Amino acid sequence: MIRRIHRYLVGKEQALRSSFGHDITDPAERKRSQFHFNWLDHGVLRLRWHNFEEFAPGAYRSNHPNHKRFTAYAALGVKSVLNLRGVAKQPHYLFEVESCEKLGLTLVNSQMAARRAPSVKELTKLIHSFETIEKPFLMHCKSGADRTGLAAAIYLMLYAGKPLEEARGQLSFRFLHIRKTATGILDHFLDVYAARNARAPIAIDDWIKSEYDPEALTKSFAEKQASLRFWQGWR
Repeated sequence: MIRRIHRYLVGKEQALRSSFGHDITDPAERKRSQFHFNWLDHGVLRLRWHNFEEFAPGAYRSNHPNHKRFTAYAALGVKSVLNLRGVAKQPHYLFEVESCEKLGLTLVNSQMAARRAPSVKELTKLIHSFETIEKPFLMHCKSGADRTGLAAAIYLMLYAGKPLEEARGQLSFRFLHIRKTATGILDHFLDVYAARNARAPIAIDDWIKSEYDPEALTKSFAEKQASLRFWQGWR
């Protein structure tokens, strides 16, 4: 019964979200889409909290900006925007496309997820984006905590010569990333790579291409979480 109610509510929320963002050039639709961006996409929380930092020379990270912030970043010298939320017929993406076009920023889209293991295809596309994007660039997801954190860690290892232990600091509470949640699977991704790298050094991009197994990572993370819950129950 509870599960049916939950599925019903989730379905209602998804239907509500999909009812926005069809044509932001229409005044009425634009007004509704702005409401969606501010409240359902939590844009109002990002008015003052930006999660912004230059994590490497010419490479910035943040949560999802509004137009005012895109304007400020363009004035800072940013040439490109790497959007880790993917392409979506939703207000947050439509407003981002509009802002980038107005400001002359190149928008690059690369899909990532915060609560599941990244696929080889997603990671390969991310690395390709890093290799080809014009700098300085700004990288963002929704909150700038999880997807952006993992992507920044990978960037630091591949293009800034930083060791894993330093790079993993991009996934920290400093950016409001919380390891002890479902987003901890991103930390687990780095943990598994660290264990493999300790046995015999291998660059993370080579590991991703030749050895990384998202299904095995998902399974081992679930087992790890179950073990933690078991021992916490004995406290």
